[in-house]
Amino acid sequence: MNMKQLLSPVVSSIQPSGIRKFFDIVSSMPDALSLGVGEPDFVTPWHIRDAGIYSLEKGQTYYTSNSGMAPLREEICNYMNRRFSLEYNSDTEVLVTVGGSEAIDLCLRSLVCKGDEVLIPEPSFVCYSPCTQLAGGTPVPIVTTEKDNFKLTAEALKKAITPNTKLLILPFPNNPTGAIMTKHELEQVAKVLNDTQIIVLSDEIYAELTYNGKHTSIANIEGMKERTVVISGFSKAYAMTGWRLGYACGHSDIIASMTKIHQYSVMCSPTTSQFAAIDALKNGDADIEAMAAEYNYRRKIILDGVRQIGLECFEPQGAFYIFPNITSTGLSSNEFCEKMLTEQKVAVIPGNAFGSSGEGFIRCSYAYSIPVINQALERMDTFVKKYKR
Repeated sequence: MNMKQLLSPVVSSIQPSGIRKFFDIVSSMPDALSLGVGEPDFVTPWHIRDAGIYSLEKGQTYYTSNSGMAPLREEICNYMNRRFSLEYNSDTEVLVTVGGSEAIDLCLRSLVCKGDEVLIPEPSFVCYSPCTQLAGGTPVPIVTTEKDNFKLTAEALKKAITPNTKLLILPFPNNPTGAIMTKHELEQVAKVLNDTQIIVLSDEIYAELTYNGKHTSIANIEGMKERTVVISGFSKAYAMTGWRLGYACGHSDIIASMTKIHQYSVMCSPTTSQFAAIDALKNGDADIEAMAAEYNYRRKIILDGVRQIGLECFEPQGAFYIFPNITSTGLSSNEFCEKMLTEQKVAVIPGNAFGSSGEGFIRCSYAYSIPVINQALERMDTFVKKYKR
């Protein structure tokens, strides 16, 4: 029996994540330094862990509503209003998911049909294109450039729209570049979308990690809330990656469709995580501020470090990544990462893992301690001096 012939050709055609490839290699190298994984090095704050532990001690281990516990959905709405001036109905416009990644998948599967095109600004997070393909749609990359600070321009968006365009993904603050979109820039994007039927999937998982000014959602722009699904979660802002909890906020019809798929595929999000998340939303604002301040400090250290090494680098304004240009070494993104891991035992991610337009760049995460960042920079300096032209 030839199992490969029985596999879905769509799944077979999808390449494994370029991020996980390097993560797996590093896990077998105990003396390697990694700037590769986008995971906070902070432990989930104690009061949040304590809320999860207390729920277990009370025996609260049952299924919850498919949509998520009502008190959690209410707190999500309070949080969205308090932090970003967005109002949602907790009964009909919020869905609690297994991480932000499930919310992205559910949104795409709820909206995208065969032949529909999904516009994806790149470089961007690795899941958007494969999830579009799994939903039966066609991913259409829109290249963002260093010259434009890796932002989606209204002009580029307008050129990419066709009669088949169903959805635009807005991945800002951006992974891997650290780019953000300002209110004015989002208003220009909204003008292009005004006379269309295009829905926006706004991935705002890094919203709390915006370093110069306050994050603006495209849902804040006049006329955009109804057609925007805002997706976020607890992994980045609250250092809750392993709790696997996210959420989507949007039009009741879209949320109902997403909930239907969630109902059959997952049932509900982890109960313990939901209790912990309620406490995070109620009592975690100070944790957010403290961690964001530390990331901002690290951002300045690593940006200055790679520039001193001699690599050009756009200044990121959000998330916890920098995206240095490594073309001066004469190495491709893959060559740079593989050689540096072998020769200096420092792991970073090749830029082309985030789309072909990322070729010539690498992604370095600064969700690591200052001693780790400084040691990695020293090794990177040795490596770049060897190859820099």
